[in-house]
Amino acid sequence: MTEKKAEMSEAMKKKLAPKQFIKHPINGVKFTLLVSSAKGGVGKSTVSINLAFALQNLGLKIGILDADVYGPSLPKLIGLNEKPKSEDGKALIPIEKYNAQCMSMGFLVDEQTPMIWRGPMVISALKTMTQKVLWKDRDVIVIDMPPGTGDTQLTFAQEVKVSGAVIVSTPQDLALLDVRRGIQMFDKTGVKILGLIDNMSFFKGDDGKEYKIFGEGGVEKTAKEFNKNFLGHLPIHQDLRNANDRGDPLTHSDPNHEVSKLFTKIANKIKVSLN
Repeated sequence: MTEKKAEMSEAMKKKLAPKQFIKHPINGVKFTLLVSSAKGGVGKSTVSINLAFALQNLGLKIGILDADVYGPSLPKLIGLNEKPKSEDGKALIPIEKYNAQCMSMGFLVDEQTPMIWRGPMVISALKTMTQKVLWKDRDVIVIDMPPGTGDTQLTFAQEVKVSGAVIVSTPQDLALLDVRRGIQMFDKTGVKILGLIDNMSFFKGDDGKEYKIFGEGGVEKTAKEFNKNFLGHLPIHQDLRNANDRGDPLTHSDPNHEVSKLFTKIANKIKVSLN
């Protein structure tokens, strides 16, 4: 009887033991960088694409993966509306623009079509975009994550070999509440956080003064609280928005712009952390 209980106990232990995930690298890519925000509406996609081209300006060959299945932004941000091709009917060839290899769910569905998918379908789509896309000879792939800490984030954290993550936030308290959750999620899943970015930190008025409408210092304070690097401040700027609307990111179209230079400083810090 005692032996039977022991056997049952061992079986129960195995059943209750945490699942061990195998982290797969993305073929054709040297480094994988997640750009995340635990809160929506903080400008993460704008930061992602401009950060990617800032890394390109530093000499890296880049790929950009839009992993926001429900709200893909890449087609608009880079001015692409064509569908990716496949030579064998299985693997997709990323679309290339501005010497960047690009992939997004937005390339595969009509712009007006809502993605009414449950979690398993989303995870299947993400696995396709990471394991069945023919990324070729890329130094880094920048992955624009959806906001939050749900299925998509867990899939990448648990099943993809990630080099590091960057968390984007605005400085107000409401956004920072979710940032703390995002930091803890990455820490618990073993993803290295390269640092935090304070986006929409300020804007310059016609009088030349900086106005900090979302508050001040919150992102930097949160970085210190969790012993993470603070990567820098990024402003609200009309030229940044205009470049997005044109489909030609500011760090690509005008790398010497004052805002592009701020992205370059952040990209330099990330490049050092990746190597």
